[in-house]
Amino acid sequence: MKFKHLIAIAGFAMAICACDEGTDNIGMSLTSNTDNLNVMTEEFNVLTASYIPDSVYTYNNELYLGRVTDPETNTTVACSFTLQFNMMEETHLGSEERITSRDEKGEIVADSCVIYLFFDQSKSFGDSTTAMKLKVSELDHPIPDGIHYTSFDPVKEGFVRQGGLSKSHLYTFDDMTINDSVKNGNDYTPYIAIRLNQPYTDKNGVSYNNYGTYILRNYYKHPEYFKNSFAFIHQMCPGFYIESTDGQGLMSYFASAQFSVYYTYLGYDDSEEDGGFEEFGSFLLASSTNEVLQTITVKNDKEKLKQLVESDNSCTFMKTPAAIFTEVTLPVDDIKSSHMNDSLLSVSIDFNRINNYEPLSKYTFSAPPRVLLIQKDSLTSFFEKNQNYNNKYAFYTSLYKNAYSFSNNSDINNLIVKMYNDRLEGLKHDPNWVEKHPNWNKALLVPVGILTSSTSSTDKTPIALVNEMGLTTTRLKRGTPEDPIKLRVLYARFNN
Repeated sequence: MKFKHLIAIAGFAMAICACDEGTDNIGMSLTSNTDNLNVMTEEFNVLTASYIPDSVYTYNNELYLGRVTDPETNTTVACSFTLQFNMMEETHLGSEERITSRDEKGEIVADSCVIYLFFDQSKSFGDSTTAMKLKVSELDHPIPDGIHYTSFDPVKEGFVRQGGLSKSHLYTFDDMTINDSVKNGNDYTPYIAIRLNQPYTDKNGVSYNNYGTYILRNYYKHPEYFKNSFAFIHQMCPGFYIESTDGQGLMSYFASAQFSVYYTYLGYDDSEEDGGFEEFGSFLLASSTNEVLQTITVKNDKEKLKQLVESDNSCTFMKTPAAIFTEVTLPVDDIKSSHMNDSLLSVSIDFNRINNYEPLSKYTFSAPPRVLLIQKDSLTSFFEKNQNYNNKYAFYTSLYKNAYSFSNNSDINNLIVKMYNDRLEGLKHDPNWVEKHPNWNKALLVPVGILTSSTSSTDKTPIALVNEMGLTTTRLKRGTPEDPIKLRVLYARFNN
């Protein structure tokens, strides 16, 4: 009977605490003389510090490219990526005899070969007129599926083909060569068109007038290479490394990529009364999707990040991509040891932003809109397994009123209990367990993005959290022994 009352009272207490911080006398207002239940609140000190990760796990759908100057460190943040192309199942180009694109020997040739990268303006950063330079390099062999971090360098790891296809390309976000009437159209999406029309020699020493001709001739010579994406990647096109090599001031996010081979053929035209054939321009289309592998490489100046962290003791930082998190040391022993016979109902804490400084640049990074509070030792497995927040050891919140708040409904009391029980269990088997597990009571604040599954244009369900790869930065009030961050705890106890 009392247990049922406890649950009901606890729920009501948490609801009140979420609306009113004045809870000193809440026990008297919620309990009856029959149950004799006391509900109490107490505050504990939390310490925080900046934490610089070596690198972070990248999910398969992040394509950032560019180079920008971080105004806080005055250093360059650079992003590059690899991508493979997903060959559409049962791709069919028609009869070889009908292709009219031929060389002087009568062999099939491609008119053109193009990689298209389509911008997503909402996630891009910087001046749209900034001139940038990229380089496309052919991969020597496919990058294996598995776990890939932002420190992955395809060149150093030997994935870029020596003497293979290589093409530099200048671009801006706002392409001045495209007519404004086209740009203003409803169907227009900004893009980069990288034409691979220079002579190409494959690994077998066979030369072609361009990369597209290599694709076309092998399509008819080895149709088994085109039966699915796996065959296409492993037999024909292992992928490309697209690297930002010059320019400063633009970081572009690409929502998708396409690989097109153009040629001319005689197609059937049923518009004529008796039917007939005429020449058509056509293309072979493959796309880059999360069904095939994509990796992103991020280059930060770790030494400058360290100097930034050490230069300001009044705050901690959160900075992406793959730059700085905030480490949180939770007073687990204090919370549990002083209330051994009490029920831990709820825990709440606010991490307040510090924003009382003038912008250092016209283009200032925005604050991370979403963060994850996660047990530090669970960080690696959480992202590698593409998990969602679970309110057990991983908790999610959004920036609201200039703070990242984990209130009573976030259940972070579960994390306190977990950490405490992990410690007790560890000490049963090893008296030196705490020394061997220095992160046992530590958590991290990590900027995150959300993966959703869409059942309609409006119905999107979160399925996983991923590391934020966009450019974000913020400073948080630091919890120090002299000026700690306060963590509020709600307890309940039956007097008997």
